[in-house]
Order: sequence, then C-alpha cells, then structure tokens
Amino acid sequence: MLLNGRIAGISGIISNALPPRSSVWAMAFVAGLPAGVLGYHLISGAASPSTELPTSLLIIGGLLVGIGTRLGSGCTSGHGVCGLARLSTRSLVATLIFMTVAIVTVYVRGMFI
Repeated sequence: MLLNGRIAGISGIISNALPPRSSVWAMAFVAGLPAGVLGYHLISGAASPSTELPTSLLIIGGLLVGIGTRLGSGCTSGHGVCGLARLSTRSLVATLIFMTVAIVTVYVRGMFI
C-alpha cells in the first residue's frame, strides 16, 4: 500500500491477474504464492500439506469461498489484515462475521467427528 496505494487483499489481486484486467504485477504476485510454498518445501524438506477430502468437495468449497468473497467485497486478508490496519468499520464487521462463522463451523464439525 505504501508503494503503489494498493491493498494486499488476495481476492482483489487475483481478479486483477485475470482477463480482461491482466495486470503484470498482479500476475507476478499470484504466481509468487505457490512458488513461495514450493520454495519453502524444497529448502526445509517439510512434508507437503495433504487432505483426505474428495476433490469435488474442495472445488465446491473453493467456489463458495469465491462467492462469499464477492458478497463481502473482499477476502480475509483484505478485511482482516489490511482493512483492520486501516481502521475500516466495514472490515471490522466483515472480520467479526467470518471469524464467528469459522468458529461455529469448527464446533459443528467437531460434533460429527
């Protein structure tokens, strides 16, 4: 934000990396996300994260996150990190809502495991 006035909200950056916008800085930022994880694993030798969930469920979850990001005008990084740092009331409300939903989700899921 200091250098170019942009907030580092991942959903907004990803939308700027896709056509028709296709900004070079946004494409580099998005490419750096998995590249950073890969570099960490190569250097540290740490095990790669894994899941036992079916791919279809992961895709559905990703689509739901995308829809929620659009409805909430931003993602957790945009609201929870950048928005709160800017003392944004909208980001405070959004962060309280998604944290509450996350806590309830973990509790409800724990009831069935």
